[in-house]
Amino acid sequence: MASLSALRVSQSGRRGLLLRGAFRVHPNRTCRSGTPVRQQKQQQHALELPSEQAIAVPRRTRFLSDAVPFSDFLTDSFGRQHNYLRISLTEKCNLRCQYCMPEEGVQLTPKSELLSTQEIITLARLFVKEGVDKIRLTGGEPLIRPDVVDIIAQLHKLEGLKTISVTTNGINLARLLPRLKEAGLDAINISLDTLIPAKFEFIVRRKGFHKVMEGIHKALDLGYNPVKVNCVIMRGLNEDELLDFVSLTEKHPLDVRFIEYMPFDGNKWNFKKMVSYKEMLDIIKQKWPDLKKLPCEEASSTAKAYKVPDFQGQVGFITSMSEHFCGSCNRLRITADGNLKVCLFGNSEVSLRDHLRCNASEEELIQIIGTAVGRKKKQHAGMFNISQMKNRPMILIGG
Repeated sequence: MASLSALRVSQSGRRGLLLRGAFRVHPNRTCRSGTPVRQQKQQQHALELPSEQAIAVPRRTRFLSDAVPFSDFLTDSFGRQHNYLRISLTEKCNLRCQYCMPEEGVQLTPKSELLSTQEIITLARLFVKEGVDKIRLTGGEPLIRPDVVDIIAQLHKLEGLKTISVTTNGINLARLLPRLKEAGLDAINISLDTLIPAKFEFIVRRKGFHKVMEGIHKALDLGYNPVKVNCVIMRGLNEDELLDFVSLTEKHPLDVRFIEYMPFDGNKWNFKKMVSYKEMLDIIKQKWPDLKKLPCEEASSTAKAYKVPDFQGQVGFITSMSEHFCGSCNRLRITADGNLKVCLFGNSEVSLRDHLRCNASEEELIQIIGTAVGRKKKQHAGMFNISQMKNRPMILIGG
């Protein structure tokens, strides 16, 4: 059974570990006092868009809560409050994961059409003013963007933003993490789909397994707790490693999250390749029948969390396909080219970049965002319909 202290990296292809030593508890960053979300103007009006089509922004009923009133513009017609924003920093990646990018690659957007650093911060500041308190930086691979440390440092200054996190493939993590932490990075998700170096190269079509393991080690060594490890499970490829991944949580504060294989343009999704949450759970319970389900920390949590008693870490299941969590979705996404997506699996987008570059006022941008959020559907189309829909490849969405 694999464990972080037992893995070895060698040219002969044996499993490797670069995690070592004692691990310190991550000290919580000093809380920054956020200002109350400002009250929105009661009067909302039609906005002239470049297409000359006036879109009336309907006034939506506030989500019933005793908390500080949340922005009407980030609350959809089903009462879901969107306080979590994912921003893609780049379309580029130094890996070619089979479930994310077509083997032949993708047509990248010209640099001039991608969001600049200042545009990213401008949009982030706007969303935080409206109630967003968590921002996750994605890609492509966000850590290949040269100014990623500066972006995190600027986000860190935004009053009301509680959490800055990043999802990374881990290749550059060990080298950059000390600077990222100093800049204000709070949490890390690292993608790792196998513990076998040769299989790693097959899945991602590149070398680098030892660098990812080194990145996980560095995150633990610097006190991140938990360190989340994202593992996309595909039948016939890595479902035989489920127990090995669970074993990693015995001695270390890892949160291994098993993700159901999802359909995106170019990843050749097939229902037969998908291993459902319940099937994964049954396999794990055969080894650990006392696996305990944990209560959800937040209503909007995407993962069903479990823990083997006396293990330091835990495991989770992200069940986007078999048991969707649309009813509690609190996430919005901005692609690297500046488009707002209100649903990962939806193909409806609106360009915030174009409005920024046309010198739209803050109030105009807020109303454009509010219109998009207001049109968000109750739930996505379901796995079979999604697989037939035209959508961006995952690499161009940002997760």
